Amino acid sequence: MLYYHNPRCSKSRQGLQLLNEQGIEPTIKEYLKEGLTQKEILDLMEKLSVEPLQGLIRIKDSLFKELGLSKTDEKSKKDWAKIISENPALLERPILVNKKKAIIGRPPEDLNKII
Repeated sequence: MLYYHNPRCSKSRQGLQLLNEQGIEPTIKEYLKEGLTQKEILDLMEKLSVEPLQGLIRIKDSLFKELGLSKTDEKSKKDWAKIISENPALLERPILVNKKKAIIGRPPEDLNKII
């Protein structure tokens, strides 16, 4: 399992703790330090079965507004993947990937759905 983690985010820390309490030690990707490729983001979109503006992107984050983005923007998934790869703080977190499925851990208990 792969866990997209931001150690400064309380929900991300709670999700990791939940996994560890169940004896699960996923591979951790600190995406803010390591970055994200556009291909990786497109893969996450597919595994999450989510549209970028319907859960993948933190539309309430101040960076979203600073970049002049709007929740009514009609960009392609490829365009959104480029924006996220250039601004990884926009990625909703945490995300757990288990084989061909992924889930956003908000609330952290949602991670249990794909374990």
